[in-house]
Amino acid sequence: MKTIIEPFRIKSVEPIRMTTRKERKAVLKAAGWNLFKINAEDIIIDFLTDSGTGAMSSEQWAGIMRGDESYAGARSWHRFRERVEELTGFRHVIPTHQGRAAERILFSCLNLPGKIVVSNTHFDTTRANVQYLGGTAIDIPVPEARDPRSQLPFKGNIDLDRLREVLADNKLEVACVILTVTNNSGGGQPASMENIRSAAELCHEFGTPFYLDSCRFAENAFFIKKREEGFADRSVESIAREMFRLADGATFSAKKDGMANIGGFLAANDDNLARHEEELLILTEGFPTYGGLAGRDLEAIAIGLREVVEEDYLNYRIASTRYLGMGLLKAGIPIVEPPGGHAIYVDAGAFLPHVPPQQFPGHAVACAFFHEGGIRGCEIGSLMFDNQALLELYRMAIPRRMYTQSHIDYVVEVAQVVAKKKDRLKGFRVVEAPPQLRHFSARLEPL
Repeated sequence: MKTIIEPFRIKSVEPIRMTTRKERKAVLKAAGWNLFKINAEDIIIDFLTDSGTGAMSSEQWAGIMRGDESYAGARSWHRFRERVEELTGFRHVIPTHQGRAAERILFSCLNLPGKIVVSNTHFDTTRANVQYLGGTAIDIPVPEARDPRSQLPFKGNIDLDRLREVLADNKLEVACVILTVTNNSGGGQPASMENIRSAAELCHEFGTPFYLDSCRFAENAFFIKKREEGFADRSVESIAREMFRLADGATFSAKKDGMANIGGFLAANDDNLARHEEELLILTEGFPTYGGLAGRDLEAIAIGLREVVEEDYLNYRIASTRYLGMGLLKAGIPIVEPPGGHAIYVDAGAFLPHVPPQQFPGHAVACAFFHEGGIRGCEIGSLMFDNQALLELYRMAIPRRMYTQSHIDYVVEVAQVVAKKKDRLKGFRVVEAPPQLRHFSARLEPL
């Protein structure tokens, strides 16, 4: 059938306050033209992030009621650990309150000053944690990742030739390689199993730890099933297990493919490293059997890690994202192709060629979508990454199980309005901003 139907029934609803264009202009100005500073009640469709914003299932809510809040060794912890171990195969599972806590603990224990961390593309919090702890973040995506029109099925791959060069350079000390699946900063593009395996083999050849930033592991595994030869008859879970077993460890935000509103974990096979990580966890997050999470959150994540590999859900998830991408293309708005898993990325640099990178074309598109239709998305370009931006993008990250087909159709209608006004859109300048992660709290003004 051509119609994409959600493979679930809706049992609870939350009202949306419908705002006017005039109201939204005032809201933007009051927020310093920063969409992170806009109150949620002023948003009609919220695509700011897919992190922790999805709808949990009836089974997850039932699990929350069963949550064991014992400080140490709770039943909920055991259910969480058993599911993570079953899925990933890692010997040590360390719960954290979200993915960036796992990143901070990992990088703190790798003694980063003077060292580099290599990735297909670091996301914002990953890069910030590396830099804050004295390391240098280096991105080496495949060349096709820099071409939004390229139809390479695995544009999230790491450049293996450059990886070998970096690892073989005696002047560089590589703390670890961390492969982001799917590649969030690069358009939500997946990495192939062949690329993951080859990167792991290279790292092991040079004695370098190989990690997965596995926030969207299930979506990546689904793309492997659909696009990579030899995997069509495999289950998504078996593909995910193979991905994890190629790595020495992983960071994970359960707010993405954990299908939960909060949580994450850090996993490792190195006994000595894991001991140091648990020591830091106790100091900054909590006891190793809860790691800053309530027992009910551990329950929700354990259940979510089963639901996320269900193929009816993933078929719907990827089809719905693609539907939005095709709608934007028909409206005349260029996107990163092929459409990714969790989000559609508008190629703002190509859409607004009259707005240079230093005037943040991605942010101009973000403000236009909010002004015209109350849609909140996120710039991923020079505002977020300064001169290290791979492309000038506007990301529309779709929360899991949150919006229906008619919501997506509304977004496409707004896109048609924005496309007609593209020549009138102007850039922005930063009025004030902190030195790290400035996009979260900067104040801007239109030029």
